[in-house]
Amino acid sequence: MIKVVAVGKIKEKFVKAQIAEYEKRLKPFTKLEIIEVNDEVAPQSNSDAENEMVKEKEGERLLAKIKDQEFVILLDLWGEMVDSESFAKKIEHIQTYQSSNITFVIAGSLGPGKNILNRANWRWKLSDLTFTHQMTRVLVLEQIYRSFMILNNNPYHK
Repeated sequence: MIKVVAVGKIKEKFVKAQIAEYEKRLKPFTKLEIIEVNDEVAPQSNSDAENEMVKEKEGERLLAKIKDQEFVILLDLWGEMVDSESFAKKIEHIQTYQSSNITFVIAGSLGPGKNILNRANWRWKLSDLTFTHQMTRVLVLEQIYRSFMILNNNPYHK
C-alpha cells in the first residue's frame, strides 16, 4: 500500500484532476490512500522560534496519520536525489525487504519539523527546482506511477 500524507488542502480543480488521474492509473498496482492534514497559520512576521512551533504542530498532525510499521519517505530539500530507475528500485526494495506499506510525507510550506525528520526512514529530494505543495503531490504520484511502470517493464517511463 502507498499512502501520501500532506499538509494543506488541494483547492485548484486542475490539480485535483491530475491527482484523480494518477489515483486511477495506480489502482492496478497498489492500494493508494491520500490524507490531508490542516496547516498552521505562518505569517511572514513569525520569528524563527514561532516557525519551529508551526513545523512541530504540523509534524504532530502528520505523525498521527502514520503507523509504526510504515516505511516513511519524507520529501525534503536536503534529501537524496535519485533518477526514476533508481527510485523504482528503491520502492521495490522497500516493499520486498522492509515494509509493504510506504508512506510519503509532504510537510508544510516551512518544511518538516524535527519530529517528522526523526520519523523518516528515507529523505527524498524530488528536484533542485521549487514547486508549489499542490504540484508536489502530483509529481510524487507521477513518480510513484512511473516506478510501477518501470518495475513492470512498461514503456511509459521512456
